[in-house]
Amino acid sequence: MTEVVGTLLETTGWTDYALLDMGAGEKLERYGELTVVRPEPQAMGPRRLSAETWAAAGAAFTGDTEEEGPGRWRTTTRLSTWEMSVLGLPFICQLTSFRHVGVFPEQIVHWSWMADRIRARVSAGGDRPRLLNLFGYTGLASLVAASAGAEVTHVDASKKAVQWARDNQALAGLDAAPIRWIVDDAVKFCEREVRRGKAYDGILLDPPRFGRGPEGEVWSLNEDLPHMLDLVRRILAPGPSFMILTAYAIRASFLSIHELAADLVGHRQGRLESGELVLVETGDPTRPGRRLSTSMFSRFEGAS
Repeated sequence: MTEVVGTLLETTGWTDYALLDMGAGEKLERYGELTVVRPEPQAMGPRRLSAETWAAAGAAFTGDTEEEGPGRWRTTTRLSTWEMSVLGLPFICQLTSFRHVGVFPEQIVHWSWMADRIRARVSAGGDRPRLLNLFGYTGLASLVAASAGAEVTHVDASKKAVQWARDNQALAGLDAAPIRWIVDDAVKFCEREVRRGKAYDGILLDPPRFGRGPEGEVWSLNEDLPHMLDLVRRILAPGPSFMILTAYAIRASFLSIHELAADLVGHRQGRLESGELVLVETGDPTRPGRRLSTSMFSRFEGAS
């Protein structure tokens, strides 16, 4: 297996998204028609845009800066739900009590990479590739995969998130797409799939640092990720399949998840690449955009 470490996958934004500025522990972003201010511990430098530009944001998150901490939004607009588009697919954004808005824009690099591989499999003939999206949140990755030609199984422990994903499916006009929406604990679901002998051509994992399943199951990334990845290894189809793991808000190097993934898939032929997902600041056209690391990742692509 070939190993590549230290890759920075950069996103400069698209028509509906931009990282405008960052500094003093916050970031200023544009999501469609709404500009928002949110906490960002890694934004340690000075702000470049004016105080007036920051103050003009339509919404600013206040409260706990922890990923799971509750908080509230201070708004200058009545807009709390709005539409955006990514890779040609419209979806619904909203201001949530956990500071998120329904999309992680840095993930577009993974979604494009995934869609290219699905389309290549489809164009080569044969059955639809089978994709498993664990901790699937608002379903954007599932919709991108389905629109590229995959048969998708989407798993999330939150009924609210799965309903949000279904609403996104309807908005995107993909009601007939082969997507199974499942409310379940991701670990328990994968354990059942192992017993059933199921296999998937692609698996996405975007786990939180902490979480609870629909029946109160406790998820801790540091404690449970090794078992989760072992299950994924066992249901990842042989040959040219792929796995994408993203880890947010943990105090660790990308090398930690790279070595964990290498232990589990190192016996297979293919390529394992690890590094960080990065947003590039674009608000000041007179200066080079600074880079903001948002998460670490590992992704594996098997060879025939």
